[in-house]
Amino acid sequence: MGILSIRSSFCFFALVFVAHGLLLTLSTASQSEVGDETPFTYIEGTGKGPKEWGQIDPHWRACSTGKLQSPIDLLDERVQVFPNLGKLKRDYKPAPAIVRNRGHDITVMWKGYAGQININGTYYKLLQCHWHSPSEHTFNGSKYDLELHVVHLSSHGEIAVIGIVYKYGRPDPFLTKLLEHIKVVRKEDRDLGVINPGIIKFGSRKYFRYIGSLTVPPCTEGVVWTIIRKVRTVSREQVEALREAVHDGYEANARPTQRLDRRAVWLYTPRDNGGAA
Repeated sequence: MGILSIRSSFCFFALVFVAHGLLLTLSTASQSEVGDETPFTYIEGTGKGPKEWGQIDPHWRACSTGKLQSPIDLLDERVQVFPNLGKLKRDYKPAPAIVRNRGHDITVMWKGYAGQININGTYYKLLQCHWHSPSEHTFNGSKYDLELHVVHLSSHGEIAVIGIVYKYGRPDPFLTKLLEHIKVVRKEDRDLGVINPGIIKFGSRKYFRYIGSLTVPPCTEGVVWTIIRKVRTVSREQVEALREAVHDGYEANARPTQRLDRRAVWLYTPRDNGGAA
């Protein structure tokens, strides 16, 4: 694809993102992921599995009818190298946080200002992060053992999520700090004190970028996804702790990959922009 086509695709999906983003308010976006997992499951054949999410609640129709759904398979042959995306700019700050068991996942929520990211001049404030096991996004059809989603919100209610996938190996430093809290959190939130989100390691400046959705109901679209290209490592103990903490039936909490539907997927690599990997 020529540079003009890439630019046209970029502009088109940017407009799609804005159109969806402006439909959100700060309050609805911050609470857009369903808090009570009872109405849905990850198990097909139950009548409440991923294929039925769009029929469970009228507000969840996008789960079935949406054209910008997540997660997706990040296939090399579909990716367009786009160095003008630029380096992902993080400016995180230590802030008070809690860990919450939402039943279908374990979530760390920052209660103070924990910093922000900058994507194409738009600032997105860090809200929370949570884990899915196995990974939701796949690389060339390969599924990994864990995926972390770091969720951010702009002042206009637009959502941006950074995704990091993990395979079994050395323990993850961020989960090491949280592990004892994760093992015991149940119905009541646990105070973590001050947590520095800078502990979350990316390991690479390479990333994929595409426009997608939340991966749980209501599957809100217009989410700017940034998936770090490097596969990091996590210990089996850490993944088992996350799985054991959630409610029965949610140990495997990964939504299947969704159709790309001719969406553009971009890859930023600093080597194509005169920098190091």
